[in-house]
Formats: sequence, structure tokens, C-alpha cells
Amino acid sequence: MARIRIPSTIVILFVTVQTGFLLFMYARYSSFMPQSEEKPSQVHILILSSWRSGSSFVGQLFSQHPSVFYLMEPAWHVWVTMYQNSAKVLHMAVRDLVRSVFLCDMSVFDAYMPWKRNLSDLFQWAVSRALCSAPACDSFQRTDITSEMACKTLCGRYPFSKVEEACKTYSHVAIKEVRFFDLKVLYPLLTDPSLNLKIIHLVRDPRAVVKSREQSVKALARDNGIVLSTNGTKVEDSKYKVMQEICRSHVQIYETATLKPPSFLKDRYLMIRFEDLVRDPLSEISEMYQFAELSLTPVLKSWIYNITHGQGPGKKKEAFKITSRDAVSVSQAWRNVLSFQKIKKIQEVCKGAINMLGYQLVDSEKEQRDLSLDLVLPRRQNQFSWSSFNPKH
Repeated sequence: MARIRIPSTIVILFVTVQTGFLLFMYARYSSFMPQSEEKPSQVHILILSSWRSGSSFVGQLFSQHPSVFYLMEPAWHVWVTMYQNSAKVLHMAVRDLVRSVFLCDMSVFDAYMPWKRNLSDLFQWAVSRALCSAPACDSFQRTDITSEMACKTLCGRYPFSKVEEACKTYSHVAIKEVRFFDLKVLYPLLTDPSLNLKIIHLVRDPRAVVKSREQSVKALARDNGIVLSTNGTKVEDSKYKVMQEICRSHVQIYETATLKPPSFLKDRYLMIRFEDLVRDPLSEISEMYQFAELSLTPVLKSWIYNITHGQGPGKKKEAFKITSRDAVSVSQAWRNVLSFQKIKKIQEVCKGAINMLGYQLVDSEKEQRDLSLDLVLPRRQNQFSWSSFNPKH
């Protein structure tokens, strides 16, 4: 049989043309396919703060928004279950839980909660408007401003599965956490393509934080022990060792975000001072909402005004509740309540944080008590936030 010889150059040319044709067709086909680099459909907001810094109030500013699914400190379950460990050791477990919640995967709670559970088994569930309105609970509408007490009365017996069901119906998922002490721990979440994470870093004058913590000594004792790595022993922090760690963490977080930050933090980090928030609520909240890609509604505007213009600083039994108070008085109450000896000690252990975050030290009891002396310094022009970063400053 005669054999036909085909020159190798023709074979190579044929294969090249065929390969080129296949690549062309693949390129045309893939152009119609969804891109994997598109942003996730939900916006994820982490309110990063510490105990008694006004974070519950800021959490409510997001919780009451009709577009937001909000949970308050879900990592509480990790710390309660694994209380003999240190905060540093628990960072990974806390981060994994937060990631799962952001993705509306509530099976992560299986390790920390009873198998048969209702909404009411979730820590501070009733402060979440999303868990008090449809589809989690039929008693309220999404546009309603809900109260913790009413929600507890009407919604506590709904099944836990409603948490995940509700989460998936919102455009924004917000979590308030006080159990992160290092911004770098969050880098895997910030670079996770399945998340669209934005961090609001809420800080408060450490002297005001101490005054507020003194109203809740017993409630904070177990968490103090975890912060100080005492193997499960409760601590009342009379020597301000926990405050020292809290102040150190705020400095670390702020410095990490502002001194040669990684590019993936661009438009992802915003630092807010509690004192600025209570002095000019609508302006600061508008900035936070813009950062979080939310709009301020008329109903929310009215609620915000009422919640920040109450009478007096609030009662001791309301330490963990969001009630109507004179917010400016609350922020300054430490100046009349704490002794100057305590103030000197707090300033000693938190001097770096006080200076860096824009607060004024006091050198005498006279300065402390003189309320005409403003100890909250104006925001510096170069005070950093990725949402308004100007390289020229």
C-alpha cells in the first residue's frame, strides 16, 4: 500500500492553527461566563472594638437598618466553651466562626451550642432586628425599629434554622466583635474572594472605658481571665492589666492599618472615635453608612436623634442595654466619677493609645474636673482612614 508522507512542517502548522482556533473559541465562550473575580453579592461589615467602648450602640446603628443582618459578638460562644485558653490561642477559632457567619453558614455553632436549639440559644440574639423580623420571626416588619424586650417576648421560640434562613435574604451582614486583638489575624478574611469585608474600628477614650467597666466588674471577670491567660481563673482587673492589653491592641490595629498597610486594606478600614460619634451623630453615622454602602433612612434619622438625646447618663442596670441617654454626658462622665489617682494610673498604662487616638492627657485634678477644657482633640488633617485617604497629607 502506498504511503503518503506529510512534511513535519505542515503537521506543525496544522496543529498550531488548530490550537489557535480552539483558544479563540474558548476566549469567546469564556467572555460570556460569569467572572470569578466579581465581588460577592453581600457586603460584610466587622465592627471591631473592645468592651465598654460604645460598640453595642454602634452595632444597633447597623442592626436597625432594614438592609442589614446583624449579630452581636457571636464569638462569645467560642470563649465560653474554651475559656481555659488565651485570647491569642482562640483567635483562629473566632476568625473561623466569624467567616462562617459572614457566609450565612450557621452550622459553625454546632461545636458551641446544644444540638436542639432555638433563636434564644444564640448570645444576645434579641438585639438583632433581623432575628426579630421576617423571615426569622413574624412579629415585626423589616422597617420596624425593634426593642430587645419585645423581641424576647415574641420571638424566642423560633427554631435556630431561622438564623441562616434570614441571613441569606440580606444585602449586608454585620458583626460586632470585641475578641480580636491583632488586625493581621483578619488578613485571611480580607483577602478571601468569597467575602467583601469592611472593618469599622471603634475606639474610645481609655479613661471613659475604665469608668464604664467599673459598672460591669463581675460580668467582665471571665473575659479578663482569657485576655490575661489565667487558665480559666476570673480576674477583676483592679491593676488595669486588661486595660493595658486593650490599649495595646488598639495601637497595634491602628498602626497596622496606617503605617505601610497592605494594598488589600484600601477602602476596607475606617477608624471612628466614640466621642466624635456622640457629638455629631448624623455626620459620623452618614460617614459609616457611606463606607458600608448603606443609605440613612428618615426612620433611622429620627431613632438616632431620640437615642442620643435622652436624659442623663443612664442607670447602672442598663450598662449592657441600648436606652435613650444624653450621649455627650455619657462620654464625659468619667471626669467627675473617677479619682485623679485612678486617672494617673490609666494614663500610665494607656499613654500610647491616648496620644495616638487623639485624646489629651490631664496633669491635675483641676484639669480633669474642668469640663470647659476639651480633652478630645480635633481630628488631625492626616488622621487616617482608607475611605478618605489622601497621599498628599
